[in-house]
Amino acid sequence: MPASSALPGYLEPLDHGVYAIDTAFQRDHFDAAFLIVDSGRAAFIDTGTRHALPRLLGALEALGLPLDAVDWVIPTHVHLDHAGGVGPLMAALPGAMLLVHPRGLRHMVDPSALWAGALAVYGEAEMRRSYGELVGVPEARAQASTDDQRITLGSRTLRLIDTPGHARHHHCIWDETSGGWFTGDTFGLSYREFDDPVRGEWIMPTSTPVQFEPDALRASVRRMLETQPSRMYVTHYSRIGRDAADIERLAALLLAQVDEMEAIALRLKDAPDRHAALKRELLALYQRRAVEHLGDRLPPTRIAALLAMDVELNAQGLGVWLDKSRRQ
Repeated sequence: MPASSALPGYLEPLDHGVYAIDTAFQRDHFDAAFLIVDSGRAAFIDTGTRHALPRLLGALEALGLPLDAVDWVIPTHVHLDHAGGVGPLMAALPGAMLLVHPRGLRHMVDPSALWAGALAVYGEAEMRRSYGELVGVPEARAQASTDDQRITLGSRTLRLIDTPGHARHHHCIWDETSGGWFTGDTFGLSYREFDDPVRGEWIMPTSTPVQFEPDALRASVRRMLETQPSRMYVTHYSRIGRDAADIERLAALLLAQVDEMEAIALRLKDAPDRHAALKRELLALYQRRAVEHLGDRLPPTRIAALLAMDVELNAQGLGVWLDKSRRQ
């Protein structure tokens, strides 16, 4: 493989044949696709949007891998910042098989409903700007995952488990070789701007609409911890965790905030202008937690700017969860 200094800036070697590809979605170091390389074979986990395709293919070229070296394309779930690029990427990879959660399979074959659902959240202009046109995958090249499924990549085995909570169409991928999970959004968000040189990374949950379920999310996180992972590969953003104890720290922080978010939502369920109230309370929670981690290294206004999109989407997701709970 080429030396790190010879790789394009968007391609970061991590460890054990794992590479992070910055997909350029929204801002630098916000959205990662991962490429696993083992014994000359490769797999993509998450793809970013359609606009990420040049970087995904450029990563293969930079590592000297032919297109037919890719055996698997595995989106963790079908939200478009994770799977919007699946269709065009599959079209470019002659030997790859798509492996997707069974609840997401039909949306990868025919993305029309996926487009309509995202359109309702983001609007036409934002969809075109940020995500681009969706392309379906031929049914013969798409496979549904099963819980506790094992697949082979080169000399290593990857294990997939069902991980609802962020979305019901979410699975996570365990890589025993690296001792890490590819977690999509189930293990939350961890942006590099919040890293502390002594204390390490900071983390927060994501309750993006429309399938946030706090009880299921807590169960999924705890199930991943059963393997005693020493690192997590989160789509937003990249590798986190120094060792198994550090992952336990991050998990405790994540789960505590899930509890706090649930409590905020229930307290505000009948509030006037509930969405605005949820946004205020969530931002206050994340600012407090970030300051506990960083001290005054990031001013509150900077924290608010970095988390603006997540606060908006988390408030939307909590609102949907409250309305569903009311109907049940």
